Amino acid sequence: MRNIAIRLAYDGTAYHGWQTQRDDVTVQQTVERAAAAILKTPRIHVTGCGRTDAGVHALRYCANFRTDCTIPIDRVPLALNSRLPGDIAVADAVEVPDDFNAIGSCIQKEYIYKIHNSRVRDPFLDRGACFWPQALDVARMAEAASSFEGTHDFAAVRSVGTETKTTVRTVHWCRVDKTGDMITVAVCADGFLYNMVRAIVGTLVYASYGKLEPRDIPRLLELGDRRLTGPTMPPQGLYMHRVWYDGPAGAMMRRGTLLRQQNNRKLCAMPVLPE
Repeated sequence: MRNIAIRLAYDGTAYHGWQTQRDDVTVQQTVERAAAAILKTPRIHVTGCGRTDAGVHALRYCANFRTDCTIPIDRVPLALNSRLPGDIAVADAVEVPDDFNAIGSCIQKEYIYKIHNSRVRDPFLDRGACFWPQALDVARMAEAASSFEGTHDFAAVRSVGTETKTTVRTVHWCRVDKTGDMITVAVCADGFLYNMVRAIVGTLVYASYGKLEPRDIPRLLELGDRRLTGPTMPPQGLYMHRVWYDGPAGAMMRRGTLLRQQNNRKLCAMPVLPE
């Protein structure tokens, strides 16, 4: 039995998150149907590296499944893509050890949140960024973001929904950057709670407006009261960005990073066509 890990990307607009739901269309359900079709089996289970919420996207996502199929590994992405809709794409695949599990073997993850901070809405960003017409103070947001770094109880930025043994997590970095009208918040941690990143970003927005001070955040985390922190931001600005593993899966996910950087450089180098 082969254990195959895949790297995929998806636009989550049409889906009720990753995890299979009884009455809603999800990414996991869609990928499993595609895999079952190419593997000619009634059912197959695909394990994802995390539960993205309804409307949330993934630039790089890892999943794995077990199969006794003989499809060459380099043909697996092409075979899956032939059965997947246009808003989900498998970019790479690799055989991994039998004990590999996309969620259990994950070392850390990074989410990014995109805010289109402009007075004029961009229709091409409607599904891929949170439109925010009021000016935001990026310096205050960045100062507040650094207060989330480290090991803390993050119950104050967790929505009620998914049960978990502990609300303690380690945030490796929480950074804010602005390019033009686009503000990007990047949060990397060993794990995430339900709506944690969207609530962190909402708290940064509150800090931008002076509704709370950046220096107040450690105390708010200690209090653990969700009512005292910022709002949960809309889902369309959130992306799973990077996922870290050891071994073959880790090499596959790094290949994705390098390829995207190369593609971005090529796009930037393209000549401007005359009008």
